Amino acid sequence: MVSYRNGRINEEIKKDVSNTIQNKIKDPRLSAMVSVTKVDTTKDLSYTKIYVSIFGSEIEKKETIQALKSSAGLIRKEIGMHVKLRHVPQVIIELDETIERAIHLENIFHQIKAKDKDEHEKKIEEETKIEDEIKSED
Repeated sequence: MVSYRNGRINEEIKKDVSNTIQNKIKDPRLSAMVSVTKVDTTKDLSYTKIYVSIFGSEIEKKETIQALKSSAGLIRKEIGMHVKLRHVPQVIIELDETIERAIHLENIFHQIKAKDKDEHEKKIEEETKIEDEIKSED
């Protein structure tokens, strides 16, 4: 029962934080491509960890994370105003790099597949060459 409630709270916080980042934070360091990927709130609702994915260079990511961390008070205030909780949890902002890792792994898989395809084509070419040599001997 507690995990179901916690899940609902996490979703509400996620919606509210996404809205706050897009509409309320006016920090120039904030990148335009920020999305909240996950929210984890402790069972006692004292802390909420907000995972964000940022599209851009490493410098843009660092600046955006700094901007979000410095806006943690505003984010907490907005959560308190829109999510009905007795105590508003402390906000912890974390960078979520799972999308970048997934893209990296996908590139590795494509490289392996291309290498296997090249090796397979070479093998077929060699077999065809051997068959042609056998036919020419007959």
